[in-house]
Amino acid sequence: MKKSYWTLLAIVFTMGSSFAQDAKTPPSENRKVYFGEEHLHTTTSVDAYIQGNHKNTVEDAFNYNKGKPVVKHITGETLQRRTPYDWGVVTDHAEYMGVFGLLSDKNSPLINDPIVKKLQSGDPKQMDEAFVTVANTLTSGKPYAPFDNPELIRGVWEKQKKAINDANEPGKFTTLIAFEWTSMPLNQNLHRNVFFRDDEGPGSVFSPFDSDRPEDLWTYMEVQRNLGHECFSISHNGNISNSLMFEPVDSWGNPFDTKYAKRRQKNEIAHEIFQVKSSSDTHPTLSPNDEFANFELLFNGLIGTNAPVVTSRIDYGFIRQALGNGLQFEDNLGTNPFKLGIVGGADSRTALSINEEFNFSGPHNTLDDTPKKRVEAGINSTGAAPIALSSAGTTAIWADENTRPALFAMVRKEMYGTSGTLIRLRFFGGWDYAKDLDKDPEYVKIAYLNGVPMGGDLPQKPDVAKAPTFIEQALKDPESGNLDRIQIIKVWYDRDHPREKVYDVVWSDNRVIDPKTGKLPAVGNTVNVKKATYSNKIGDSQLSATWTDPDFDPSLHAVYYVRVLEIPTPRWSTYDAKELGIEPMPGIPTSIQERAWSSPIWYTPNPSLVKKAPWYPGLRKSLQE
Repeated sequence: MKKSYWTLLAIVFTMGSSFAQDAKTPPSENRKVYFGEEHLHTTTSVDAYIQGNHKNTVEDAFNYNKGKPVVKHITGETLQRRTPYDWGVVTDHAEYMGVFGLLSDKNSPLINDPIVKKLQSGDPKQMDEAFVTVANTLTSGKPYAPFDNPELIRGVWEKQKKAINDANEPGKFTTLIAFEWTSMPLNQNLHRNVFFRDDEGPGSVFSPFDSDRPEDLWTYMEVQRNLGHECFSISHNGNISNSLMFEPVDSWGNPFDTKYAKRRQKNEIAHEIFQVKSSSDTHPTLSPNDEFANFELLFNGLIGTNAPVVTSRIDYGFIRQALGNGLQFEDNLGTNPFKLGIVGGADSRTALSINEEFNFSGPHNTLDDTPKKRVEAGINSTGAAPIALSSAGTTAIWADENTRPALFAMVRKEMYGTSGTLIRLRFFGGWDYAKDLDKDPEYVKIAYLNGVPMGGDLPQKPDVAKAPTFIEQALKDPESGNLDRIQIIKVWYDRDHPREKVYDVVWSDNRVIDPKTGKLPAVGNTVNVKKATYSNKIGDSQLSATWTDPDFDPSLHAVYYVRVLEIPTPRWSTYDAKELGIEPMPGIPTSIQERAWSSPIWYTPNPSLVKKAPWYPGLRKSLQE
């Protein structure tokens, strides 16, 4: 790792770097929601190539996102999305970028390399062995010298940027230049995707062979901003980071300080809450009172640990707990390092965004490219069996138009992630919203004028006589199930540690909360497992509410985000079982409740309110002692 070089650059550039002003863009009730893909790999990524994707390119990725038919070259089948996306991003891995694609040249000096021979064998077992060998170079931080060729990688990167720019159609379909930094020391996932606003993009990518520390990635980003390339990063798969993703210490084991917190907040704007390697929302052990916490958590092994699988620790691996811990840092340091928006993505290696359960084709090429492999194959080099995989997530952005500058306003965090469904979701918070404002035809305009959208901060007040009020509205995906309910998840910092509570805010079918349990009865389940069908005779097509926090304490930091649940629909594995004419695999859910998660809204108490709290004198006395 080139620590000294990047540490020096951090000192030189951190304080002087500029940043896009999109976060300060005036709100507009005319913003529209744009659905898209923020995390996808093509044959240019080393793991995609090793798994057998030798032909599906950046062009294929964008064509598929645009709704055009694309041939999946491994199987020869033609695949097409039912609902086109509005935008897309390809995030091929920085390490060994595109080099493997050059190895098919019989005149290549690497043609007799033992890893290349395994790759060219066509034998899935040998190809998987090659993947493990290359993956081990990432976990060790020691590149395989024949493949780590900076000149070749720069050439591939220039072609990559051109292909991304060629696919950009302002106003119709937007692309962003991006790459993935794939740090995974000892198989622990610390991956970040880095996104750029301009058409030129950086001259080179930054890989874990340069450094596997996030702090050094931020320095690279700060340098790029000073060169005119505005950028931000989004982390993913905290669920398999072995709790390193949101651990409250830096890469050297030092507790966070204010400088660190500010750098992290500036460089990392969001976390990917859902993708093919499961959910990073929360875990039943961490949220025992959340009846919907156990959602698509089958993938829990560290990548590359298949003999045996090493299960990831969970204490600092999920975004809900990070949001709570961030409130504590805000209280102690004055800055929240985990002030994160929420997105969803694919992380597919096939160049295809496979978010549609009924249209699932597997994300790992030869490891899961047929229904039989997906349903019956065992654990492989990914760290899990194919049956443990989820369909892809989706990101929705509220923006003024479908262009690069407008969508780069993701820094405002007015965006949300889904488990793949295209639910349309709005979420606002304010102090002066009228009761039942959600029923007003002009509610969006009023909500922007008198409050903040998802991703925002409730304005501080010198005195708070009443609790904040929130507006939530969700419309169903026309190609998916009706809506079951809208929930608000509240996390707050109560002096000693974060706490959480899930509120059912509005729901379908005139159900009544059980007075004994305090729980809302389940919406029901219409899924016919044998036929892999369901009915929308339950649930509602639209839900909305104006909700006021009944447990608000103006002296305590808090954060709120929305979760919208659909009625149960068939899981992708149920569709595959039907195609194969077999019973679904035991222990695997036959149906799922697709969902959307909004970016949060934060509340920070005015210091004067903290001093008025009943507990404050006692706390002050204990600190003095």
